[in-house]
Amino acid sequence: MINLSTGAFYERSTSQIGGLRAQAETLQQQIGTGERLQRSSDDPVAAARLRMLARTDRISQVDTRNSELAEANLALTDETLGSIADLVVRVRELAVQAASTTLNDDQRATIGTEIASLRENLVLLANSRNISGHALLGGQTAGQAYTDNGTGIDYVGTGGVTPVEIGEGQSVSPGLTGPDVFNFNTANGPSDLFAVLGNLAAALATGGADAISASSAALGELDAGLEKVTTAQTVIGSRLNWVDLMSERREVNAERTADERSSVGGADIAVTMSRLQETLTVLEASQASFVRLANLSLFSLLR
Repeated sequence: MINLSTGAFYERSTSQIGGLRAQAETLQQQIGTGERLQRSSDDPVAAARLRMLARTDRISQVDTRNSELAEANLALTDETLGSIADLVVRVRELAVQAASTTLNDDQRATIGTEIASLRENLVLLANSRNISGHALLGGQTAGQAYTDNGTGIDYVGTGGVTPVEIGEGQSVSPGLTGPDVFNFNTANGPSDLFAVLGNLAAALATGGADAISASSAALGELDAGLEKVTTAQTVIGSRLNWVDLMSERREVNAERTADERSSVGGADIAVTMSRLQETLTVLEASQASFVRLANLSLFSLLR
């Protein structure tokens, strides 16, 4: 009987102390990680919810990368459009000067040379690159958006820009195509800024009365072209605002997700530390009791 009682005592004590040590280790791990659940079996419902929240986070990360890329390309487009608008304004100033009857042909030829140079700059701006190194105004093309065929400037890009997802089922087109910026309609039919600048530069180089009339006629075309560029700037600005709005919504949703993750699977550090202290106290008392009782049992056997 003594052997059976002593064996049972050791078994129960060992099991109890082992359980307390395991509980203490679990609580310490929760404090270290901040997570209440160590495995799905701890709380299957909460674990399933945490997995769904994790998927939401991964999707949000993709949306964030898309938004950052779209914002960078839209900002580059906005900057380029500003430079194009400044260039068109400068050409209009030169056209007003060239339309004056007080200038001679040599002076108009000099103005024509500057306009021809500005046309070259316009082509360079039209072939600007986006954040990925592709044509900024070329749609989906990887090469140049415009090429010089010897008699004019041709658009060689694609017809559109592929939208990107930025969250909550929403998307944004991260750019414009060249025709969205440079092409416009006049009373004489469709035209583009490259043709307007090229024709004006050629007329001023020729001189005579035709140079004066060409300068006057170009003013209306330049106004129409500038309006097209200004409209493009407005479009890009609205898209940038949309990206900012969706980014703010995503940040708010991320905070809500973090709060829910904390409430579902997070460990309350203050409560957990309190439980750990209680467990350690009970463990220490159990170990001390085990030693005393073990000694008493051994003393009884010896007697």
